[in-house]
Amino acid sequence: MVTNSRDEVAEGRASPRAATTAERRLSASERRAVIEEAAARLFAQRGYAATTVEEIVALAGVSKPMLYRHFESKKELQMKLLQRRRDELAAAPLDEFLRAQSDRAAALPAMVDAWFAHVEGHPYTSRMLFQDAIGDAEVQALQRELRRRQRAADVALLREFAPGLPESELEPLGEIIRSSLAGLALWWLDNPQVPRACVVAAMLRMTRGLQAARP
Repeated sequence: MVTNSRDEVAEGRASPRAATTAERRLSASERRAVIEEAAARLFAQRGYAATTVEEIVALAGVSKPMLYRHFESKKELQMKLLQRRRDELAAAPLDEFLRAQSDRAAALPAMVDAWFAHVEGHPYTSRMLFQDAIGDAEVQALQRELRRRQRAADVALLREFAPGLPESELEPLGEIIRSSLAGLALWWLDNPQVPRACVVAAMLRMTRGLQAARP
């Protein structure tokens, strides 16, 4: 089940662990993961601009110097989280596509389900990825680039699943798919009582309409 915004706020207010205890007991990779999780929660709840390094380290239970051992700045932390989530989210349905090369009819439902399953498993960074970034021009530029990459990937899938569509329409159609997925994911994160199967079915209904619209 996805985590809704109320749960995220409650978790974000959880008592931080003592920095010295966390730093002593965790390995470097574990400590980095704790910092990333805390930052993702706060960025998702409050936005990048409104989140401070002090809040991140308090929630992570580490010291500020420890955060800077892993990340040069709050900006680098945000940008690495965005890039990783986009790449992993894109890879989830691609794995299903490659697995179902001999059965394209089964590929699309499995791909859409894998995409939403990934969102379900990573609610904070997914929300970060889909919400509009504000407060820093470089972060905003990265988000535009990640959206461009996703649109290009959706155009490539349109060529596979709906061959014959006019070339001039492919990029706008790719943007329809990209923005529909992002918008539906944000809605679902705010409505976690809705089963994943429901949002998958809704998205499939829309994408199959594109397939049916072939000339």
